[in-house]
Amino acid sequence: MSTRSLGLGEDVWRYIVDVTVGEPPVLAKLRAETATLPEAEMQISPEQGRFMGFLVELMGARRYLEVGVFTGYSSLSVALALPADGRIVACDRSDEWTRIARRYWQEAGVAEKVDLRLGPGLETLKRMVETGEEPFDLAFFDADKEGSLDYYERGLALLRPGGVIAFDNALRDGRVADPKDTSASTNGIRAVNAKAASDPRVSASLVPIGDGLLLARKR
Repeated sequence: MSTRSLGLGEDVWRYIVDVTVGEPPVLAKLRAETATLPEAEMQISPEQGRFMGFLVELMGARRYLEVGVFTGYSSLSVALALPADGRIVACDRSDEWTRIARRYWQEAGVAEKVDLRLGPGLETLKRMVETGEEPFDLAFFDADKEGSLDYYERGLALLRPGGVIAFDNALRDGRVADPKDTSASTNGIRAVNAKAASDPRVSASLVPIGDGLLLARKR
């Protein structure tokens, strides 16, 4: 996991953030607060947050699904990029961490865009599929890596044709390339990377931003 893109030196990373990210003060404030938590490395990098907002603008996305909210940096990045009628379904099992997210959604004036659903992510997605949830334009998964293939299948089922599904930590701090790492988390990411690369239902790209962002567009 990484709060900045892997392989970038401090000077280059700082240049990217200072010159091209244009991080709004509310996001910078959230990032600073999250940095004080023991789990701070679970937060995405500011350049990745900007990239996700750019994707929303590029796609004209209006419906966004997120599983793994943490303190809300990714969902807030997307909420700020969505149009006024844009909506987010945000799924997480932690009331403690999402209390921070809810506070910042409120401060940024986007709380009305967010439907927070607390509980195990796969169970939440299963209910959404069964009840015929309206399709999403963009889905982002940053939850338990062992369940990545299950998230992938349920995410695709909830995505519109032409929509994009994204998986965070697709490089696992470089561990996906280390054959000695056979942990369930790393194997889960390897499996979803390989699945997306060979799946005829999608076209895929692994972008080396943050800790790696796997993108798959539903055909």
